[in-house]
Amino acid sequence: MPPDKFSSKGLRVPSGRLSRIARFGNMATGIAGSMLLDGAKQLASGRRPTVSDLLMTPANALRVTLQLGEMRGAAMKLGQLVSMDTGDFLPPELTDIFARLRADAQHMPPGQLNAVLTRHWGSNWRDQFIRFDDKPIAAASIGQVHRAFTAGSQDVAIKVQYPGVRRSIDSDVDNVATLLRLSSVLPNTLDISSLLAEAKRQLHEEADYAREGEYLKQFGMLLADDLNYLVPTYHPDLSGQNVLVMSYIEGVPIESMVSAPQDERNRIMTLLIELVLRELFEFRLMQTDPNFANYQYDPVSKRVVLLDFGATRVLPEQVVSQYRTLLNMGLAGDKDGVLAAVLDIGFMNAQTVEVNAREIDRLVEAAIDMLQQPGPFDFSRTDFVTEMRDEGMTIAADRRNWHIPPSDPLFVQRKLGGIFLLASRLKAQVDVRSMLDRYI
Repeated sequence: MPPDKFSSKGLRVPSGRLSRIARFGNMATGIAGSMLLDGAKQLASGRRPTVSDLLMTPANALRVTLQLGEMRGAAMKLGQLVSMDTGDFLPPELTDIFARLRADAQHMPPGQLNAVLTRHWGSNWRDQFIRFDDKPIAAASIGQVHRAFTAGSQDVAIKVQYPGVRRSIDSDVDNVATLLRLSSVLPNTLDISSLLAEAKRQLHEEADYAREGEYLKQFGMLLADDLNYLVPTYHPDLSGQNVLVMSYIEGVPIESMVSAPQDERNRIMTLLIELVLRELFEFRLMQTDPNFANYQYDPVSKRVVLLDFGATRVLPEQVVSQYRTLLNMGLAGDKDGVLAAVLDIGFMNAQTVEVNAREIDRLVEAAIDMLQQPGPFDFSRTDFVTEMRDEGMTIAADRRNWHIPPSDPLFVQRKLGGIFLLASRLKAQVDVRSMLDRYI
């Protein structure tokens, strides 16, 4: 069984390169042993199992989830990214297991936490706080968050990076990629080298808290006059590459608003979709991590709270223009124009269009129907989600269609997909057409 969420002792982060490689080795050995045992059982019963069938079992998924959760860092982050996209495509038992990686991780034990903060602030670091809560209020893949009150009585949230995270990014990504290749989950013809390089770059940026602090400050200025959003105040005097200090804001998890009145859920998602459109077409600056934990909601002020800016990307004008063209074609009901825009962005190649013309035609029709629908679009429509999922699964089933899009559209699409998932979770009704008309 996994340890309790925030046990008093915490769980030490393996920070050395050799210790992390050993964890991957133990995980691979455990999975291999499980696959041999399951394969022998199935052969004895007259079945001839495939490698992927043996790999994607609840037992192996749980083993991978717990190991990545204990390692934290880039290994866990990659697992979280995978889990964001699997909800509608995996059996329920596997979905539940992978969902654990989107929940809070284990925190560092007090001794390891003290060592990190001593390196950052010096041995007397507690002297600058009236109160510092040793028990974290949140823990995730790259760091954990503590609440404190400074000597000036400022209520702050302090994000502390796990030791060794930055040093381990490249090897963690390579080791996860090795596991994927050995498992035969990915076709041999698919070149993922560009994706791996981009994943490493993105994770190095997310692990640079000084960089995140600057984007936190920038978004605070961009949204300063909009009373619908709340961005924490950056404290650069206390922050650095491994520690990020910002004002503490009280709020509730955004997905907990699923039980709120319909009007309030509609307003929350309208604000989040509006923000994405502003990021894409006005700011050309987007926070691309779709994790729901990056958002909270203040029920008192009715404001959306924005918490994490580590995955912020500056969007090239070409990408912005391509999305504008895509949406213009969709709003105009031009199926050929939509398909040409999709190819131009790089979401699929000409072979996929030729081989799966029927499925792609249906996908385009469904997307156009959503864009052209007057009045609020009901994100709780299961028929729309099911149709999109089924056509997408048919296309993905043919490994010849597997294709790595350019990095910028890939991250933009992850953000758009995350917003769609959240809108579906909240069963929101949003007038998307009117919003697009203002930006296109």
